[in-house]
Amino acid sequence: MSTPEITLTNQTSVLEGNQWKAISIAETLFLLSLISMFLPVKVYPLIFLVSSFFFYRETPQIKYPNWSIALAVFSSYAVISYLINYPGEPLALTNIIKLVINFSFLFFAINWLGSRENEALINKLDTVLLVVLALSLVQLLIFHQAYDFSLILGSDSSGEASALYRDTLFYWGLDDKNMFGARIALMGFSFIAIPLVLKSKLSIWRIVFVFLVAFLSLSRTPIVALLIGVFMLIWFSVDKKWKIGLVILIAISLPFVLQKVIRVDSLTSSNDGMGIRLVYWTAFFEHFDKISPLGNGFLSAPDFLDTYAEFYRGEPHIHNTFMSTYLEMGIVGFISFMTFIICFMQECWRKMGNPRLWIALFLPILAIMMILYSGYDNDVVMYFCLIYLIGTLQEINFKKIKISL
Repeated sequence: MSTPEITLTNQTSVLEGNQWKAISIAETLFLLSLISMFLPVKVYPLIFLVSSFFFYRETPQIKYPNWSIALAVFSSYAVISYLINYPGEPLALTNIIKLVINFSFLFFAINWLGSRENEALINKLDTVLLVVLALSLVQLLIFHQAYDFSLILGSDSSGEASALYRDTLFYWGLDDKNMFGARIALMGFSFIAIPLVLKSKLSIWRIVFVFLVAFLSLSRTPIVALLIGVFMLIWFSVDKKWKIGLVILIAISLPFVLQKVIRVDSLTSSNDGMGIRLVYWTAFFEHFDKISPLGNGFLSAPDFLDTYAEFYRGEPHIHNTFMSTYLEMGIVGFISFMTFIICFMQECWRKMGNPRLWIALFLPILAIMMILYSGYDNDVVMYFCLIYLIGTLQEINFKKIKISL
């Protein structure tokens, strides 16, 4: 005779199985879009396009909120800038197509997500994110094995960390340290946040797992972003006495974090990623008068840095979304992009009143955008979709959040 616990477990398993059997085409494509970002073959633009079409078909009524209008202005100005400055140039053409496809995906995905119940989709997303992060861990362990695990406890410099990534061993994610690290941070933080809205729970094993994957990437970007996001989630969830303990824990661990993770000793070095950023940002402010109010043109950052920076390592942008936006597209591009970000936040808040959750969800992406990204990357677009999906599921009370394994 079955015990009630076994019967309940069986019913749960059947329910989960039925959820996967009942998955719609649009849901399948949404999850495939996320997976496609990690494939070594760049098929994601095609999947994004097909997904956008099915999102459109399954949305009862397409709406045009303020953020979408601002995004349309930004995208149109970028296309005009491309046509004026780089018509037909292969790299520029690839990037402008990426911009249009990614922002179209965001528009149709948010319309689709906002028109339906998403609890079943979030449960499926939870499984997909676990698989994606597990495969990322395997990829990183393969890189480390080839390096005789000599960097398994961290690296002394950004250049040494980048040497870990070998093209011949690359099969999953990205072969760029910073971009792969940022992707791990954004997808990993989404994975951490899902139990908050599904079970009112903050899972310790998820936090440890995601930090492990992020640490093994040897990129400072994911660690900083995750520290900000996870700190906010814990801070909002615990009582005053535990907040004091959290501050003490941070104080104790700070030397290790600064030395082995942030690598503070080499921050201003010319062969360090952060040192390079400081040189580029200095060039931006010192030669601000050389930037046209209308922008220097789409993808003009390399020429600007090559001319005015103390040195230039060949990056396609200035390592700051907002500086890059103004440099390339001037006042119109900068204001429209900032309006998009602000209005998107307002739309999220209007859809579901979770102010503390929204703060925790938006801080990591804003932190990463300050040190990385062009602004129209698929990482940014997908993360906005994920946090909208997670944050609008239901209102949560952080006082009822339980921290457990």
